[in-house]
Amino acid sequence: MTKEQYIEKYKDIAIEQMKKNGVPASIIMAQALIESANGNGRLATEANNHFGIKCHKDWAGATIHHDDDAPQECFRKYDDVRQSFEDHSKYLLSNRRYAFLFELPTTDYRSWAYGLKKAGYATNPRYAEILIKEIEDDQLFLLDKGVDITFANKPAATTGNKKKRNGSKVSSDDNFVVDIYNRRNASECNGVKFVVAKDGDSVDKLADQYGLMRWQLNKYNDLTADSVIRSGQRIYIQPKRNKASKGNEFYTVKDGDTMYQIAQSYGMKLKALYKKNEMKPGDTLAVGQKIYLRSFKSGKNWLERLFSGS
Repeated sequence: MTKEQYIEKYKDIAIEQMKKNGVPASIIMAQALIESANGNGRLATEANNHFGIKCHKDWAGATIHHDDDAPQECFRKYDDVRQSFEDHSKYLLSNRRYAFLFELPTTDYRSWAYGLKKAGYATNPRYAEILIKEIEDDQLFLLDKGVDITFANKPAATTGNKKKRNGSKVSSDDNFVVDIYNRRNASECNGVKFVVAKDGDSVDKLADQYGLMRWQLNKYNDLTADSVIRSGQRIYIQPKRNKASKGNEFYTVKDGDTMYQIAQSYGMKLKALYKKNEMKPGDTLAVGQKIYLRSFKSGKNWLERLFSGS
């Protein structure tokens, strides 16, 4: 099987897994191409294992033994290729060492590649660069945006993406531009981009506009599955931070404030805000109460000590 044939055959499964579990389709395809040798490797042909996932102690399914880092190591065996793709996503989701990757946008394949290397997915020190080259050589990043790859109409081979320009990734032939912020001007708070919701906006609509999954937009904004977006609401399209930007040490509560509103105002994760203030969901706020935005309540920072005279 050629590389092009492999991509044509399995790209839909990769996109399906991205929508279901949040792993970029470009990363899925690049890993599958590399680990399976375009579907021609022994593990792929004899065990439907396209990602080189080893048995590990929690695997109770069928197995195959194959020489890898050591002779005759145990690898997982699947009934069909779809199972391999599904298990790859579940493997990343269920391992805590990969949890930080799911804070990244599905369009940021470079950070995913370096993150996989950092988390120890492969022993090759150049694993991230190899993944990125695979993605850019065949423009697999188009899959992350829902753009189909048709090799019959594919432009001449490129040398990869040029530098990012205002949030865009520009292919080296300058014929294709992916701009994740091109549909509405985005503002920034605490280094995180956000938009202000308008009448008629919904989680699904905004997620579609910015190439995100619904679960990502919910997670970035501490929303639940049944949350309704209202006009004027600040909606982050990137993961928020664990603390506010420098100079914002604490906030003094005003009448009607909520912890959610404070978190959104400063581009902070709601869970981190509760933790810094030794609070939990449901705790009431009092007018005049200080809400710590950078340090923890139990360890006053120098600015707070100065203001309190302690």
